[in-house]
Amino acid sequence: MVPKAESSTFRRKKNYTVQNVLALLDFDLRFTYVLAGWEGSVPHASILADSLFRHDGLKIPDAKFCLGDAGHACRPKILPPFRKTRYHLNEFSARKRSQNAKELFNLRHLNLRVSIERAFVALKNRFQVLYQKRFHKYDAQV
Repeated sequence: MVPKAESSTFRRKKNYTVQNVLALLDFDLRFTYVLAGWEGSVPHASILADSLFRHDGLKIPDAKFCLGDAGHACRPKILPPFRKTRYHLNEFSARKRSQNAKELFNLRHLNLRVSIERAFVALKNRFQVLYQKRFHKYDAQV
């Protein structure tokens, strides 16, 4: 629940309010950083930029990189998929293998993204309240 005066900035395509959450997971699918509270209409790149400049924000260790989704700009230590290059699983099969380095990168990027989605599903299965409509005030959710 958000105040009516602010609800328009939280609205997404299907006209319901949502909150963006930026999360960083390690290879063991453990959440190592979470930033919640951004309005649903805010671009992912803006949320990432904010998290990198906060005093308690996201710190990417030297010699490490973070996987970003297509909404993130290519920036130091953030690896988004190549644009205008095949990316979805249904575009790849035994007969339609990756044909160049960009497609191979996107396929491997996608495989890691699927693992990240599994971590969110596991979190929601563990805490069923995350599947339900939130009746908590915005500040309590964040």
